Amino acid sequence: MNREQGVRRIRADVLCLALASVAVLLGLIGTGGAAAQSPTTALRGMWIGAVHNIDWPSRPGLTPQQQRTEYRALLDQAVDHRLNAVFVQVRPTADAFWPSPREPWSHWLTGEQGRDPGYDPLRFMVDEAHRRGLEFHAWFNPYRVSTHADPSRLVPEHPARQHPEWTFEYDGQLYYDPGLPEVREFVTGAIMHAVRGYDIDGVHLDDYFYPYPADGVEIPDRDTFARHGGGFTDIADWRRHNVDQLVSTLDREVHAAKPGVRFGISPFGIWRNESSDPAGSATSGLESYSAIYADSRKWVREGWVDYIAPQLYWYIGHPAADYAALVPWWHRTVEGTDVELYVGQAAHRAGSSPGWTDPGELSAHLTLNRDHPGVSGDIFFSATSLRTNAAEAMDRVVAEHYQQVR
Repeated sequence: MNREQGVRRIRADVLCLALASVAVLLGLIGTGGAAAQSPTTALRGMWIGAVHNIDWPSRPGLTPQQQRTEYRALLDQAVDHRLNAVFVQVRPTADAFWPSPREPWSHWLTGEQGRDPGYDPLRFMVDEAHRRGLEFHAWFNPYRVSTHADPSRLVPEHPARQHPEWTFEYDGQLYYDPGLPEVREFVTGAIMHAVRGYDIDGVHLDDYFYPYPADGVEIPDRDTFARHGGGFTDIADWRRHNVDQLVSTLDREVHAAKPGVRFGISPFGIWRNESSDPAGSATSGLESYSAIYADSRKWVREGWVDYIAPQLYWYIGHPAADYAALVPWWHRTVEGTDVELYVGQAAHRAGSSPGWTDPGELSAHLTLNRDHPGVSGDIFFSATSLRTNAAEAMDRVVAEHYQQVR
């Protein structure tokens, strides 16, 4: 935990302890009550997704007041669940939830790309989170341009239309090409504008680097490899190098601009299977290393991230990706480093998906985590699930694990 982050946590903890002490003096709770316990140092987060209006806003085109009301309700929900951090998607498809000089306003806000929503959502969101003592981590998707493949549907001033040579189409979506130095520079600049302009606590990337593979579809970047792949004979190694360059550059740029801002990534939960690499996990699922060219273990070992939050979206006992096998593997991965480990939890699967019908499954995950002190917290995907399909499961989590003040 860096100095500025620690100061913010300490202030919140002191406030919580003061309130608990007052309650004890007034006889409102017993000295053994939950609120009298020491505040937790673990991160308890939830993702708030914007693409496809997963969580917020609930649909495009709401009035500013409606958007504010919805967002405040999500934060109040986080407080009720005794969480202490939110991870909010602010750049879902090469667009912006703040007045960016580089990219257009997001159509997920207004229903029309480029239309000013009439206020600064990012500033509002940060302020509201901090008002409740919640950390605010700004969540950026680096390379996805659109969830369709038609450039003409983008506003004329969109960088992807101004520079069509920066993009490629893959499986019905449009992407920036990670192999182009000018693309990596552009993406870094777009993110850094938000870092410099807003009081965010963290910069957060998810698992979308190169696109997830579609059967029989090749990534159309052979020409880019021919121009920029000098020194590499294997295109897969070159692609991983391209992702590494973005990660290491963001690490350097973020901390140079604001040393107190934390940089972290939430990768796909399997790095490599042990059948592919002896250093891999006892799993047999898709590997981020070879499927999306994300060498997440290297990012930890190189210290390019302050935290890693693998998406361990499988139940205990899953035949191909057992949660009980992956947590100790990630624990060993961060061991001996300064990188904190947060576990991405699949609240969206609770109560419905096979293996998730037991409302105690999520709580069992946190119980298992206790045996691995390298786990420094959890992040739940996503906000809407916590009040719908995962409501009962989250009540169990709060009752069994989150009785300490946050």
